[in-house]
This record gives sequence, structure tokens and C-alpha cells, in this order.
Amino acid sequence: MRFLQFSGVAVLVSCAAAQTFQRLGGCPDLGCVFPPDQADFLPGQFFDIRLEVHSPVNGSEARKGDPDPDFQFTINKKGEHPVPVTDFFDVKEPSLEAWTFTWYEDLFAEDAHTPSLVNVTSKAYRRVALSEPGEYEATLTYYGNQTTVANWLVRDLSSKRRAKNVILFIGDGMTTNMITAARLLAHRSINGKYMTTLQMDQFPVLGHQMTHSMDSFITDSANSATALYSGHKTTVNALNVYVDSSADPFDDPKFETISEIFRRRYPDGGVGIVSTAFLADATPAGLAAHTSDRGEYDHVIGAFLEGLHSHAWTDWNGPDVLFGAGAENFLTSKDAPRDYYDLFAEKGYSVSWNKTALQSAPNDQRALGVFQTSNLATWLDRHVYPDNLRNQHNHPDGSERDADDLPGLKDMTLKAIDVLHERHGEQGWFMMSEAASIDKQMHALDYDRSLGEVLELDDTVRATIAKLEALGELDDTLIVVTADHGHGFDVTGSVDTAYLNAHDDDRSKRRAVGYYENSGLSQYAARGPGRCGTRRGNTSRRAGTRGPREPAVPGPEGESSYVANYKDAVTGFLINGTLPVDAAEGVHSLTDVPVFARGPCQELFGGVYNSVDVFFYMAECLGLAGAE
Repeated sequence: MRFLQFSGVAVLVSCAAAQTFQRLGGCPDLGCVFPPDQADFLPGQFFDIRLEVHSPVNGSEARKGDPDPDFQFTINKKGEHPVPVTDFFDVKEPSLEAWTFTWYEDLFAEDAHTPSLVNVTSKAYRRVALSEPGEYEATLTYYGNQTTVANWLVRDLSSKRRAKNVILFIGDGMTTNMITAARLLAHRSINGKYMTTLQMDQFPVLGHQMTHSMDSFITDSANSATALYSGHKTTVNALNVYVDSSADPFDDPKFETISEIFRRRYPDGGVGIVSTAFLADATPAGLAAHTSDRGEYDHVIGAFLEGLHSHAWTDWNGPDVLFGAGAENFLTSKDAPRDYYDLFAEKGYSVSWNKTALQSAPNDQRALGVFQTSNLATWLDRHVYPDNLRNQHNHPDGSERDADDLPGLKDMTLKAIDVLHERHGEQGWFMMSEAASIDKQMHALDYDRSLGEVLELDDTVRATIAKLEALGELDDTLIVVTADHGHGFDVTGSVDTAYLNAHDDDRSKRRAVGYYENSGLSQYAARGPGRCGTRRGNTSRRAGTRGPREPAVPGPEGESSYVANYKDAVTGFLINGTLPVDAAEGVHSLTDVPVFARGPCQELFGGVYNSVDVFFYMAECLGLAGAE
């Protein structure tokens, strides 16, 4: 078995057929156990158990008869006798559930429109916990003597709290290559040596985390956020649940997140959520929502507001700070029948719609800040191309005015620290701050805007360290800077833009590309104290002065077949890609991503490890192991 790679796509070469689709992620047989094999738990972390027995009606797995309604499930600590799940957790036997679902076994079945039908019987055991560290064996027995075994590990972690506060910065989609390119743009070098470096470069500990999802080596932001916040891998598009085969996006087996555990362990502790994305997006949503469908935006905003009280799942009662964009999910609409601004205000939140209001909001009150519809405008558009902010009709009050007086990631993060410090200075707090458009602009192949977001993130980290030092909190705060996944990006040379634009044919334009000794330097130019540098002369491409890129548009067949957008390539030349023709933008990649750490417990973050380990390291540092 071997991999071939071309233009960012890996091709598995073996005698076996490619597993394009799976009947149910994490389910190796006709019996399914969730949490699945190799799941890890924080001692005392609440979770649900879902059991399913499948009976495919057709396809390669087809079998005669109905699914087994009398399946058995036992749990034991390794070396001890198996015990029925009801006795092990002292819970009642739940009702038997039944449903059907369909799936395509492979691309050939999808092309032929011949799905496989599966009958299911299932049970769910809600809100249980394993408190004693060690290895456990969970065994589902069905169809007489068939078994599916899940091996679970409850990690043996110190319960001593070492950090009062934790800040997790997430550069969504940010890779080491992007950080290197951003450094090149903003910091002067002489003869191959940088005169200054990024704030991230100055962190004492650097590690790398592997970002794969539970059943795929390429993840999305929902699964990756879930791993970072809960210590559990799940499937693409899921938030803090293991995806079962039912159609209901809210009945999947849940597990607690770090924000929920922190609030349960320290009722007077604070939680802050900051993002440059729309706030119902996966990365901010992952600190509150539990659903198999990240697109359930009304559920996400409702979870920010009131948690999951109706499910008796958690005592979570909303964050102290919620700053970002996405006003469309807060305004009354057919998808959001409630005006969430009023509901947040009724719960004691200040509500801000611009930077001025944000800065004047009281620090002793919970704070909601929503600054435009959709995602927050990028740093490049806010500071270099402000004309792009006009005629957008994106004011957060729904008035169709333009959003103006916009804050950036630094403004929102520093204000969040003020609120959290004022409200929870004694008990401490946890905060996540996301630079979302690193990823969103990489999807559009708009490298200029994406790298500008990397630099804004680094500037925010620098200002945060100064802020914490001024408040006397720096030594008590663990700061982690990482990404949730990567994109395929690197720099292999530079372009002489004057020569490029002077020629019309592609082969002549390609002569403008310089590599090795002809790649040149960044043409860094200082822009004043606290301002990043800029490029002149040699550059990869010109920044889009009319707004973010649109690299692909629907072709003659509509959105099922995208083609290159030639209007987008006026300063370059076309390079055809290798993605499916129904993909309109770049996608995530396999690469490991960096983890920078400083403060209490910083030593835990060195080396190469799984993305779930970031959760366990933060939880251990906050003393959450064995939470009651």
C-alpha cells in the first residue's frame, strides 16, 4: 500500500477499493458503540452512550431478518468482571428506539442512485461519567454471539489547579507555512536574518498537533473545535456529539466541553468567546452547542443564551462575553423566530453594535457584541481598502445600513479580558479568541487577506500579554496559540509584477516567477510604530482592491460544476486544480498545525500529539480532572 500525491491530492494505491463513504463513522461492524473505540475521558466528564444494531436490507452487508432488539451491553475496568451498563452506572434501562437510514456504499452506487437501506434498533444512556482513571472495556453483544468492543481510557491527570486563567487563541486554518509567510511580510530581515520576529515566535514552548477527524484524515472546523474543547474526536460537521444514524440532529450522544466543566467545577468562574466569524460558526459554537449539524444556527445561539437546560445536561448558563459578527442569526427571521438581542439584554447582557459602544460597555456586566452580518470584514479591508466596507447593507441592527466603526480581533479580545477580570478576578476564567478569516480567506485563495489576519492575530497576542502584565495576571495565565486545521499553502518564490503585467500570454507571464536565488526578499517597508510592514516590487499577487477573491464561479451546469473565474485572475494566470468540479473553493489539508504555549503548564505542550491532547492539557492546568 502506498500514497501517490499530485497537486495536493493524495491517492491511496492498494488492492482494496477506496472507502469513499462509510455506513456510520466510528462503527466498524453492524453493532455500534458510542463513544467508540479509543475514546479518552477526563475523570468525571459527563457523556452519553448510544448503542445501535444495524440490519442492512440490501448492498454488500445485506442480511435476512430485523435488527436485534435484545442486544446486551456490559462495561468493566480492564481485569475486572463485565457488569451490565445499568448496574455499572446505576441507571434505568432506556426505551428501545427504532428507525431506518440509507447510505451509498461507494461512488459507483451514488452515480447509479442505488442507496443501501439499513434498519436500526438503538438505546441511549444519558449523562453518565467515569471518575476512576484507568482502561475500560465496553462490549455490545448482538445477533447471538457477535460483539463490538470499545476500549476507553480515563486519563490519570493531576487535579491540582496551576493556572487561574486560560486563553486559547485559534488561528483558524493557520499553518506553520502561513506563519512563515506572515513573518516575511511584516518583519525586516538583513542577509537572511530577521531583525524582529512575531510574538508567537517568542513563546517558550512549541508543539504540533495532529488534526484528523474520527473517521477521516481531513477535518473541518466543527470536529476540530470539538477535539480542542472536549478531548473527543467526532465526524465532520458535528459539534460535541458522536454522530448516530438517526435523522434528529439533537439526539446524538453528547459529551461535556471545557467551558461546561469549568463552570460546573467553578460556578463563579468566567467564560469568554471572541471571534471574527459569525458567532454561530463552528469554532465559537463548539463552546456551547451539541448537535450533529453545525448548520443548526438557531440552536447555537440558543445554546449561548441558555445552554441545554431542557435536556438536564448541564448547568452552563451562557458566557460572560460573546463578541463577533453574524447579526442575521440574532435578528428575528423564519430560521430564528426570536429577537436574541432582546433576550440577551433581558438576561443582563450589555449589547454593542460598534467599536465605540464596545469600549464604553460596563466591565461589571455580561457583554454581547455583534458588529455586522456575516463574518467581520478583514483587517486589510478595514485598514487599507475601507471603500470595500461601503454599500454592504450589513449593519447588525438589520436596518440595511452599512456597518461602520468596526472593532478588530484585538479590540474585542482586550475588552473581553477587562470584563472577565472585573467579574471573575478571584475565581479565574477561560477564554477562546478566534482569528477566523485566516481560514475563510484561504478558502477563497486570497492569500493577502489571510496573511493579514495572521498578523492581526499576532498583534492581538502581543497586546494580550501586555494587558495581562498590566493587570498582574500574566504569571497566572496559560496562553495557548494554535490552529484547528490547515490549508494547502506554501511560498516557493516571488513574482516580478511589473514584468507579469506587461505580458499577455501565460508562458511569458510565467517568466516573471523567481525561485531560488531569483526569488528575492520581501521588500519590507516600515509603516510606523506598531504597524506591520508591506511588500513592494516582488510579490506573489496583488491584493484584491475590490474585496476578497472569488476564484471559481458556477459553470454552464450550475453549481454542480464550477469553473475558474477569469475576472478574478486579471493580475495572474490560470492554474487548474485537482478538486472535484463541484468544489468552488480551496479545502482543508492533512498537515499538522503548530501549538505555541507560555505560562503555567507550558511544558505540557511540547512535542507532537493529537488534537484532543490540547483539551486534556488545558483541563489539567485548570484542575478540572475529577470535577464533581
